[in-house]
Amino acid sequence: MADDNNKGSLKDLVTAESMVQLALALPAGCVIGWLVGAGFDNHFHTSWMGITGILLGALGGFIQIYRVASKYLKRSGQ
Repeated sequence: MADDNNKGSLKDLVTAESMVQLALALPAGCVIGWLVGAGFDNHFHTSWMGITGILLGALGGFIQIYRVASKYLKRSGQ
């Protein structure tokens, strides 16, 4: 009986970790994209790469959200 309870709580922790990934994916992608773009802006003396980095980071964040959410939905449907 103790093993069944531990498996349930482990499953809850895995679910919680997936939800944390969902919460952090978009902001982290935007910040990382902005930092890379700002670095390129400084190196190449431009002003548009930071904005492009933010947009690409947001796109990457949305892709990560989609992957985690679809994996969670498949798991909960079984």
